[in-house]
Amino acid sequence: MQLPVYNQDGTEAGHEADLSDAVFGIEPHEHAVWLDVRRIQAAGRQGTHKTKERSDVRGSGRKLYRQKGTGNARAGDAKSPIRQTGGRAHGPRPRDYELNLNKKTKRLARRSALSAKADAEAIRVVEDFSFDRPSTGQLTDLLAQLELDDGDRKVLLLTAEHAPHVYRSSQNVEDLAVKEGRNASTVDVMKADVILAQEGAVEALTRILDDEAESTA
Repeated sequence: MQLPVYNQDGTEAGHEADLSDAVFGIEPHEHAVWLDVRRIQAAGRQGTHKTKERSDVRGSGRKLYRQKGTGNARAGDAKSPIRQTGGRAHGPRPRDYELNLNKKTKRLARRSALSAKADAEAIRVVEDFSFDRPSTGQLTDLLAQLELDDGDRKVLLLTAEHAPHVYRSSQNVEDLAVKEGRNASTVDVMKADVILAQEGAVEALTRILDDEAESTA
């Protein structure tokens, strides 16, 4: 698959980027995408939830009244879960929500997500660029030239390398996220409506994911 490459000012650079079919042209594996999204979202959970059970609440362990002869239902101590002062039965406890997924499936999920975006014609390629200092204006001008500033679409800008000034420039731009290309996850790709990738980011993703594709062919 070949896509036109744009300059930093939004005009066509006069050449095309060659997108590997092994990364951007496979049949999307929806279940692998679902598994990887579930894994990433689960890893983001703190798991620090906790409620007081009967062993945690304050109170005496003395039986409230004798078992028989009072006319009341039998009862234990005041910390019983059925009482207002008691602890909660089977309440949540701190736990780790991390899920395991093998490397082959995770890479298949990323290739599937990228291929789905390519199939929907939602990928644009721009030449590698960086800023000497944060400049929101330069970034918004690029989006305007590529007609990506309508506010109705979420844009993911993939950079060729760590670009702190580009990232800081995006902080005041609505519906724009910046991520280093090689670190873009399945969730990052799926959340975006349009992916604006620098040429170096495309090469990095191809280098990371295409080797795996060849070894599993």
